[in-house]
Amino acid sequence: MPFPSDDKPDRPWLMRTYAGHSSAGASNTLYRRNLSKGQTGLSVAFDLPTQTGYDPDAELARGEVGKVGVPVSHIGDVRALFDGIPMEQMNTSMTINAPAMYLLALYLSVAEEHDADFAKLTGTTQNDIIKEYLSRGTYVFPPAPSMRLITDMIAYTVAHVPKWNPINVCSYHLQEAGATPVQEVAFALCTAIAVLDSVRDSGQVPEAEFGEVVARISFFVNAGVRFVEEMCKLRAFGRLWDEITLERYGVQNAKHRRFRYGVQVNSLGLTEAQPENNVYRILLEMLAVTMSKDARARAVQLPAWNEALGLPRAWDQQWSLRMQQVLAFESDLLEYEDLFEGSKVVEAKVGQIAAGARAEIDRILDMGGAVAAVESGYLKSALVSSLAMRRRRMESGEDVVVGVNSYTESEPNPLVGGSDGGILTVDPAVEESAKSAIREWRAGRNAADVDDALTALRDAAKTEENLMAASLRCAKVGVTVGEWSGVLREVFGEYRPPTGVAGASGGGHEGSLAEVQRRVRALGDRLGRPLKFLVGKPGLDGHSNGAEQIAVRARDAGFEVVYSGIRLTPAQIIAAAVEEDVDVVGLSVLSGSHMSVVPDVVEGLRREGLDDVPVVVGGIIPEADAATLARAGVARVFTPKDFAISDVLAEIVDAIEAARA
Repeated sequence: MPFPSDDKPDRPWLMRTYAGHSSAGASNTLYRRNLSKGQTGLSVAFDLPTQTGYDPDAELARGEVGKVGVPVSHIGDVRALFDGIPMEQMNTSMTINAPAMYLLALYLSVAEEHDADFAKLTGTTQNDIIKEYLSRGTYVFPPAPSMRLITDMIAYTVAHVPKWNPINVCSYHLQEAGATPVQEVAFALCTAIAVLDSVRDSGQVPEAEFGEVVARISFFVNAGVRFVEEMCKLRAFGRLWDEITLERYGVQNAKHRRFRYGVQVNSLGLTEAQPENNVYRILLEMLAVTMSKDARARAVQLPAWNEALGLPRAWDQQWSLRMQQVLAFESDLLEYEDLFEGSKVVEAKVGQIAAGARAEIDRILDMGGAVAAVESGYLKSALVSSLAMRRRRMESGEDVVVGVNSYTESEPNPLVGGSDGGILTVDPAVEESAKSAIREWRAGRNAADVDDALTALRDAAKTEENLMAASLRCAKVGVTVGEWSGVLREVFGEYRPPTGVAGASGGGHEGSLAEVQRRVRALGDRLGRPLKFLVGKPGLDGHSNGAEQIAVRARDAGFEVVYSGIRLTPAQIIAAAVEEDVDVVGLSVLSGSHMSVVPDVVEGLRREGLDDVPVVVGGIIPEADAATLARAGVARVFTPKDFAISDVLAEIVDAIEAARA
């Protein structure tokens, strides 16, 4: 029924696009353009060096600067990023995790320069480090100091920036890494429990004000194409969050217990094959988080139809924004109360998901909570196994993906027929410009002030002092993200979590894998030893799902697999290939840095005399780049359209045989 008390429709959700590239100035132009088109909030995409605490001139930043987001190194970049944008009126979401405290310090310092009232600032720092260990890979520090940084941020913002969400508990990447709806709900809620327990136990927030902490915890979820199930998942999320915050933390104010979430619909579910179909996928996924009033998202950001091909252009982002606006302003969706209240079908599904999630939450809490379950490898192995089963269903045809494993006949696509190939390409000169700019910035600062601020940060990190004050001091004197992170790396150390491959199950063995097993065994017999496959993740790209699935299936096929996780330099990969005496090197790159890091590996192997070790590459790689890599000596290039892993492994065996011949 329509709203009974008046004829006013529900307010639309906050509309965002996830955006940023090349430089702070170029991204500012993009933001202003998007806001002029009716976008109502900003969602800042940072590049991988920024996300992992490196400056543009760091060794690991090579090929990554400005590719998947905007490089932000210091307060000058933030000034440029928000030039002409009223920060006090803008709701800004920042997808940043390990260095989230420092990016917030930079944001607040620039807001202060804008004379903004901190009490009016609204927005979110993602800041969920546990899911980084499990899926996205932009972690830096070990779990304990990472939780301390999150705790300090929450305590500071509740006291000084009361409308800011200091954390998005982010289940988005968990689904991309393989999580079922039950796992997504359970793992995310266990993360929230770990965060709330940490804030409570720190003693930084009075018990009487703990409801304000709960009220500032937001969630960032994924919505897949099974939109009925996804809508029920969100209802289950809200039900369980209300239970946990009432029963575990005694929060009596129902408004404080509301499940508040933003959403980005499933980007990794978009297809390279027939990418025009992604428009329908995005629409269905948006409906999952908007149709049900009682479980409606507070903010929605949609990917563009071509994100499986590369970076979207401004027009592609506009198309996604218009999709939200048509639904909100042309349809009658917002004129009605909840459409699903009283549905037996919906209630049954919600109950099923909630019951499964309760059982999984209890299991994780019995292990000692989310952090302990990360350190033991339980959560990561569970995700790798779930994703392996999902991929097998797709490869067998049990799960239909239109244009990929069914209905593959297609007319030529005019959307990708232009000179730009339907995507935005970042000029390689961006990286050199950023390197020059960061050196100029360092040279122009007061060195004594910088040294004093970094010393104060280092000293504070060795105590239990809240680190926001020291971080704000660093921000104002021009300390860079890499310098701030470097000091904390000294004190806290770095962390490499379990990869999840060793404990993962690859599922059953279909016929195509049996043939690969036979060939791997036969070639190994001829060489007098098992074939050895090095799976490498060069650069800062943390999307490890594909690499992990290749590693698991290669192990099942009979390869001896060498896989040590993400964030490796080409030199480290080359050294491992020499030390392990491998037969093939497989590189996984989804960030767009393939043209920089892959040739470095190929050339390095040649220098070591390993001409008979083929290099194969997988990732989001345009056809023109694939041809260039082939000319540089890469034996095979695989892209998302090559979804059948057993077929990929068969081609890798072909490459080994050709190299040996």
